[in-house]
Amino acid sequence: MIKNKIESILFISNKPLSAKQLADLVGTGKAEIETVLETLKQEYNNKNNGIKILEHDNKVQMVTASESSRVIEKFLKQELTGEMTRPQLETLTIIAYRGPITKMELEQIRGVNCSLILRNLQIRGLTEACLDKKIKTTVYNITSDFVRFLGLTQISQLPDYERLSSNKTIESILSLD
Repeated sequence: MIKNKIESILFISNKPLSAKQLADLVGTGKAEIETVLETLKQEYNNKNNGIKILEHDNKVQMVTASESSRVIEKFLKQELTGEMTRPQLETLTIIAYRGPITKMELEQIRGVNCSLILRNLQIRGLTEACLDKKIKTTVYNITSDFVRFLGLTQISQLPDYERLSSNKTIESILSLD
């Protein structure tokens, strides 16, 4: 069902998407996507939900309701100032050894959705996202603050960097489509 697909994409996306982008992903027409988006906006925005559909500049994104801002702020503060979780450390390690890396590649390696973790690592200033113009998608890399925090002068000083940054097993996993 197209509605379920659109809802799922909006849920995992960490950025606003246009109707054309959604149509390309789902493989249907833009008009059909716009109809589904109207239905989703009615379902989410006209009820007392914790999730809303935000529309801005002809793009849509799932966002938390403004009424929840205090509890979200409290949660995020705990997430960002507390110790890093094992999944966060795992993700950061992969980015350090394999970066720049796309979200899709990262998720292929980890086997789970990494949207929230990537956002938290960026907020902590440990990773950064930028558009790779060659492949026309966002890639993630570590920041100089991360390298400095570890007391290194360059990322290649990480243990076993040469071996792990070009691991053939990982290369074969990433080449599977």
